[in-house]
Amino acid sequence: MTNTMVDRKTAPEFKAIEHINLIKPEKKTLANGSEIFCFNSGDQELVRIEWVFTNLRFDPVKPLLNMATNSMLTDGTATLTAAEIADKVDFYGAFLSVDYGFEQSLVTLYSLTKHLGKTLPVVKDILTNSVFPQKELETFIRNQQQKLQVSLQKNDVVARRTFNKALYGNTIYGLTAELDTFNTLQRDDLLAHFKQMYQPSNCSIIIAGKVDADTLDLLADEFGSGWGNAATAADTTQPVIDRAAEHFYFIEKPEALQSAIRMGLPLINREHPDFPAVQVLNTVLGGYFGSRLMNNIREDKGYTYGIGSGITSHKQGGALFIATEVGADVCKAATIEIEKEVNRLKTDLVPDEELSLVRNYMLGSLLGSLENVFSHADKFKNLYFSGMDYAYYDRYAQVVKTVTADELLKLANRYLDFDQFYKVIVGKY
Repeated sequence: MTNTMVDRKTAPEFKAIEHINLIKPEKKTLANGSEIFCFNSGDQELVRIEWVFTNLRFDPVKPLLNMATNSMLTDGTATLTAAEIADKVDFYGAFLSVDYGFEQSLVTLYSLTKHLGKTLPVVKDILTNSVFPQKELETFIRNQQQKLQVSLQKNDVVARRTFNKALYGNTIYGLTAELDTFNTLQRDDLLAHFKQMYQPSNCSIIIAGKVDADTLDLLADEFGSGWGNAATAADTTQPVIDRAAEHFYFIEKPEALQSAIRMGLPLINREHPDFPAVQVLNTVLGGYFGSRLMNNIREDKGYTYGIGSGITSHKQGGALFIATEVGADVCKAATIEIEKEVNRLKTDLVPDEELSLVRNYMLGSLLGSLENVFSHADKFKNLYFSGMDYAYYDRYAQVVKTVTADELLKLANRYLDFDQFYKVIVGKY
């Protein structure tokens, strides 16, 4: 037997990622205006179908309609109760969920292809005949209020809500519902919202998995006929963001053992040509476990178990944010260190070794995120609903590979003005 010695002092050699091949969909538009995007790949007779609807215009007087309407879609139709919907889906080993986002709301079905003839009619019933029973609405309101009461005891939740409200104002992005807000929900409003939003012309259907011609025909037949558009088109415009003039918020919790910190500022979104390079800059700052914020505030100072930064991309712009919870006695010290790390990006070039590590992490993460056909469909959604094409990912990979330390320094000075950060502290300071 031969003993093989492992050199644990030398890191494994990096292998460059040359190509990232994305599966592209086939597109079909139904007569009623609904679009179908098909990702055909896989060995198992399984598909994931998503019905994606763009949210209606945010109404400050009735701010919860988008969220509540989507959340209650499976709570009963003209022919099925919530229990009957669940039983029908479970009987065929399928899975049905509803998901609400700032810009789109989804209905998602996982089903074996051989059972689609039974599961698709359930989804169609939900999208055409939901009735939002009064009893279920009252239960929904009560449950949401109870969840909110629990959430508002958490400093990080309060910090996130305060930050979003300051950054995005009275829009769907800045919504901070209070207990009384849920009492504004009325069944008639839900029904009217449902009729306008959940119509074919406002729907994109994305199917991924092992999809054959028969499956596509079945989907097109079920949702191309007997599902018509409302007299009024969906109003998916959104109010202009009016940001708060105040940039610092301290919410004192005298008994707090930890303080929540959330800070950041408005930024470009995915459509801007600088966006990929700014993502590199963010990764250096706090976008992965080996980031500068983690090395300084967790590893060196021991102020926290974790800290990170991220970039959000919305239709009306993006934002950079930094979030952590630290010991209440070191909160001020932690904010000083965060400021140091932000400003260091504006004065010091990122060393070659660090930049190389970040490049490989980002490209590896992109490649690792494409583990199955569903992941490819998710990447497509990011592009499609941002009004972009697949050239974005080619450019993203190229920028990550080639952006220089000098370019990152210039970007930091262009975008990272710590004096303009919105800063929220919840706990002690």
